[in-house]
Amino acid sequence: MLLFFTLGLLIHFVFFASIFDIYFTSPLVHGMTPQFTPLPPPARRLVLFVADGLRADTLYELDENGTSRAPFIRNIIMHEGSWGISHTRVPTESRPGHVALIAGFYEDVSAVAKGWKENPVEFDSLFNESKYTWSWGSPDILPMFAKGASGDHVYTYSYDAKREDFGAQDATKLDTWVFDNVKDFFHHARNNQSLFSKINEEKIVFFLHLLGIDTNGHAHRPSSRDYKDNIKKVDDGVKEIVSMFNHFYGNDGKTTFIFTSDHGMTDWGSHGAGHPSETLTPLVTWGAGINYPQRVSAQQFDDSFLKEWRLENWKRLDVNQADIAPLMTSLIGVPFPLNSVGILPVDYLNNTDLFKAESMFTNAVQILEQFKVKMTQKKEVTLPFLFTPFKLLSDSKQFNILRKARSYIKHRKFDEVVSLCKELIHLALKGLSYYHTYDRFFLGINVVIGFVGWISYASLLIIKSHSNLIKGVSKEVKKPSHLLPCSFVAIGILVAFFLLIQACPWTYYVYGLLPVPIWYAVLREFQVVQDLVTSLLTYPLSHFVGYLLVFTLGIEVLVLSFFYRYMLTAGLTAFAVWPFLTRLWTRAKVTSLSWAFFSVLLAVFPLMPVVGRKPDISLVMGAGLLVLLLSLCVVTSLMKRKDSFRKEELLVHLLQVLSTVLSMYVVYSTQSSLLRKQGLPLMNQIISWATLGAYCNCQCILYSRKTWRRKGLGKNQFLRTSSLFVPLLSSPAVFQRLFSILLSLMSTYLLLSTGYEAVFPLVLSCLMFVWINIEQETLQQSGVCCKQKLTSIQFSYNTDITQFRQLYLDDIRRAFFLVFFLVTAFFGTGNIASINSFDLASVYCFLTVFSPFMMGALMMWKILIPFVLVMCAFEAVQLTTQLSSKSLFLIVLVISDIMALHFFFLVKDYGSWLDIGTSISHYVIVMSMTIFLVFLNGLAQLLTTKKLRLCGKPKSHFM
Repeated sequence: MLLFFTLGLLIHFVFFASIFDIYFTSPLVHGMTPQFTPLPPPARRLVLFVADGLRADTLYELDENGTSRAPFIRNIIMHEGSWGISHTRVPTESRPGHVALIAGFYEDVSAVAKGWKENPVEFDSLFNESKYTWSWGSPDILPMFAKGASGDHVYTYSYDAKREDFGAQDATKLDTWVFDNVKDFFHHARNNQSLFSKINEEKIVFFLHLLGIDTNGHAHRPSSRDYKDNIKKVDDGVKEIVSMFNHFYGNDGKTTFIFTSDHGMTDWGSHGAGHPSETLTPLVTWGAGINYPQRVSAQQFDDSFLKEWRLENWKRLDVNQADIAPLMTSLIGVPFPLNSVGILPVDYLNNTDLFKAESMFTNAVQILEQFKVKMTQKKEVTLPFLFTPFKLLSDSKQFNILRKARSYIKHRKFDEVVSLCKELIHLALKGLSYYHTYDRFFLGINVVIGFVGWISYASLLIIKSHSNLIKGVSKEVKKPSHLLPCSFVAIGILVAFFLLIQACPWTYYVYGLLPVPIWYAVLREFQVVQDLVTSLLTYPLSHFVGYLLVFTLGIEVLVLSFFYRYMLTAGLTAFAVWPFLTRLWTRAKVTSLSWAFFSVLLAVFPLMPVVGRKPDISLVMGAGLLVLLLSLCVVTSLMKRKDSFRKEELLVHLLQVLSTVLSMYVVYSTQSSLLRKQGLPLMNQIISWATLGAYCNCQCILYSRKTWRRKGLGKNQFLRTSSLFVPLLSSPAVFQRLFSILLSLMSTYLLLSTGYEAVFPLVLSCLMFVWINIEQETLQQSGVCCKQKLTSIQFSYNTDITQFRQLYLDDIRRAFFLVFFLVTAFFGTGNIASINSFDLASVYCFLTVFSPFMMGALMMWKILIPFVLVMCAFEAVQLTTQLSSKSLFLIVLVISDIMALHFFFLVKDYGSWLDIGTSISHYVIVMSMTIFLVFLNGLAQLLTTKKLRLCGKPKSHFM
């Protein structure tokens, strides 16, 4: 069985990785020829301001007094330049946003995941193509463009990463630092002849990355006075920098200014998904080569922003974020970034029609070059008779369009040139997507075949080894035939040869060959299939169809809950009614009513808004008080049973209660300190990390290492005894151990909570305890075994295998309950498929300095705490129902894999970027859950079965 689980884990890792090969591969190609407009550019230099985290509506709207919070930018819109909205794509994060702005392409998720500051892939950018670029701002953004540049012509000036503190007194200092350093830089240039000559060259770029608005948005929300005042300070700083540039260069009219943002921000201070508040960013341009404001009487847009912003009379020019890169390159006359997919927004240009036509033609040729390279690469590794070219853009059509465009330019039909080039660009982009996804169908078919084979094999293993379904059916042992293995060996050789002659990557061999041994294992169990069919024929058809429909409905509810959280509410409501439709109600009224009450109570959480939108520390305090009240009741009841409750166990519970009190204090104190803008107190930070890292490691406190050696314990025994988990010091009795686990995890969960979600683990744990009781009742009702008192049942590391029973039909329901509770633990208080469902304020008790990986790890642990609670309860269910963890876990695995297969078919590569990202993340979540279940099962066994003592040697407890 160990070999089975090891192979199963490897197979699931392959299925998990397949989604990255199919959907998350880099779209970049190399080998193109640089393209640039042959006419003189209108500007010698470009200044790019990026206000990180700035929403379009917050910049453009008027405040409560009817005045603009950015008067200088507003004046530019009305009197000097052009404006509009830049539409960003998912994920709305700083790195991909800046890549789209400066390099002109939308970075794939795999590249984002490989490195935050480094360049996981080589790409060209505006900075690389410029003669010189000077940049000031965050150390998280600037280095990736300097490291991606060829040569030594991109200069960066960054502040220390510790300045990015969400609890700092004044985050606007980040922007002030940038403005002050730019002014010092130009002051220094007047006295440095070498630098002075460089900044007077043409084709140069100045990049000012302004992080203060994003930091204030995370810390105080975009609706806060801090966020809005930061916009005013940025507006004042931009005004000063523009004035300085004009003065330094003698008002030569050769400077272009662009003001925009990498992404927006939700009302609750997060970003990463596709909400309009995240994807709509401002774009304001003025200076050399930019059109002046155009007054219009009417504009056609689907939204009502123009009227709300009182800008309905000034022409609004919307673009996609990647379109800004070709706009900047055409303004200063450098080659278009080689991997850019942006379309030049010619309406922003104030130049001759010839310049616009030539620039658009260059843009079309640059994107067409990528299409040609991509097609050539795919053609070279595909057999000629299997290669299917992109029919909408054949070689002859490319030639005809380019020839016609040149003819139009010659005959001065410039509008026709622009229209024709846009058509060519759209076809080339479709072709790029076609060749990028060329192998998707082949890979998908292989993964689906492997998936179905694995699910079939796991199901047959359950039926053969863990159930009585085919018991009594004659099992005639047949001599194995050599035809079956020989056939599959031949199929494997043919698949490998086919992939070899097409020079496929090694991962293709894994996906292509993996289904071969899986289906061989399935067909080897053909006798089991025959016996299963024979056994099922003895069952009434109506019963079989009924069970199948219920199982299918349950799976579909689980799948729909990933898209609609309220489906969890519907499922939990159905759970609440379940005891009253059976004989449970007559046998155990109190247990049935408790089950219904906590099911309905838990069903409320999916109906509430995702965590972070309305933080309320009073709810966290209330959850802590409930934990303390419950602890008092439990300890009081346990103390009455003097025979089973020792002094050291009382000490453990008191330490856990103290940890809860400390967590409540830290949450309240930290919130108060941050509201006063005094930052995160050091003592609070120490307590938080100590609670997370060791749960008040009693062993290390009570005994020094010398003490353990003096007692004759070796190093390994010391490591085993000084466990990081306080629950291991509590009694192995089911109720006491589960309660101890809840107390330990709640201390950390309170520190990571900002509102109502703090109550969620408490309600979930109450339902889990009732679940253990109700499963005992159902087992007794079916007559499988006699009921035992929970107080008399203990978790045991070594359980007598003879106590395990075979699986029954009702065990499928138990496995389904587990999967449903796990999904509820994931989605009960937020949508983990969407990055913006989580609030960075959750981690402010641990750190406020920006650290994406550390913050992500803390939020991930917060998500997993309810998961651990469910898995520990599942251990108790297996123990009390005398089920082998392997047999029940196999059913869970089959249910999870069926869900994963659903999501594999539901993955989209069309529609909105939000839909595409969400569909892929659903598959990743289910596969991660399946893989992680193995590790969580081991952690749950450790937390529930191991026993350490405060005095003497550690010992294990057996039933």
